[in-house]
Amino acid sequence: MGFKNWLQTSFPINEEALVSISSEPIPNHLKRWWWALGGTPLILFLIQAFTGILLIFYYVPDPDKAYESVKYITFTAKFGWLIRSIHRWASNLMIATLLLHMIRVFFTQTFRSPREFNWIFGVILFLITLIFGFTGYSLVYEQMSYWAMKVGTGIAAATPFIGNWISDFMKGGSEIGQNTLTRFFLFHVVILPFIAILAISLHIYLIRTLGVSTLEFKRDVNEPKKTFPFFPDHFYTELIIVTIVMAILITLALLFPVSLGEKANPNVTPLHIKPEWYFYPVFRWLKITNLEVGILGPIFFILMLFSWPFLDRLFEKYFPGKEIGFWIGAGGLITINVFLLWEVFGH
Repeated sequence: MGFKNWLQTSFPINEEALVSISSEPIPNHLKRWWWALGGTPLILFLIQAFTGILLIFYYVPDPDKAYESVKYITFTAKFGWLIRSIHRWASNLMIATLLLHMIRVFFTQTFRSPREFNWIFGVILFLITLIFGFTGYSLVYEQMSYWAMKVGTGIAAATPFIGNWISDFMKGGSEIGQNTLTRFFLFHVVILPFIAILAISLHIYLIRTLGVSTLEFKRDVNEPKKTFPFFPDHFYTELIIVTIVMAILITLALLFPVSLGEKANPNVTPLHIKPEWYFYPVFRWLKITNLEVGILGPIFFILMLFSWPFLDRLFEKYFPGKEIGFWIGAGGLITINVFLLWEVFGH
């Protein structure tokens, strides 16, 4: 028996199923690259997973050794600085592209029936990505990341009714220490990836089941609806995006390699504590309110995101043609950007 026959016998492949999957019709508007943002966060997630596995070989989740292990990765391990820099830049780009994708979905209203659950899974992925960023930044255990962890668990403690429980659960006790780092490490490399893969799988399943939403443009109203096959057309588009993303990541890693600050010192509070840029709007909001009131803003925002498809349906029912959802979204986006720039340029 030849190798090919043995492989076909031992590992049979349903060629008809593969043809069916690869010939999925894709709406013609996705030929425009700026509409094909949905796959980019997935590409960056896979890059994060690969580089993260490489970093795990050297990282030690212990308060006395974490900083030294990151220092070894950055300055001693072969290409450790490059892997760490790609991992860090990929996390930033993943959040940025995910935000752009959500904004596009929101303003093109492709969250509407029957895609409400797909929007909800997207919101779950957005929140998971933010937690990825927070836990990963904290694991470095340098001065700024330690105090960002301190501030983050303090903000969690202000959550009504269950705040103290959430804070103690995050820290693994009343103070930040070994249990905290162990839990953050466990969330970052085990629990969050598991939830993310599950949510991504359900997200893709619903896209496959319901089909990719078709956007209609005024100039195309009188033209017949066009589609193109997933393979090879859209596959090649995604392949080009992968190449561009990798080129951008390597360029950023080479020009702006990730640095390493001072080792965490629980006894010395930095003069200016800054979170990562994607938390700037929340950070500025908390600065202009007190903690107890300020925490209600992010909670309200998250609840709005989860319930938005159903709220939008009510707006359309009681205020047809008024575009209430659009104006609420535009107002919210402007407010978030104002807070972001305020924190960037403010004092």
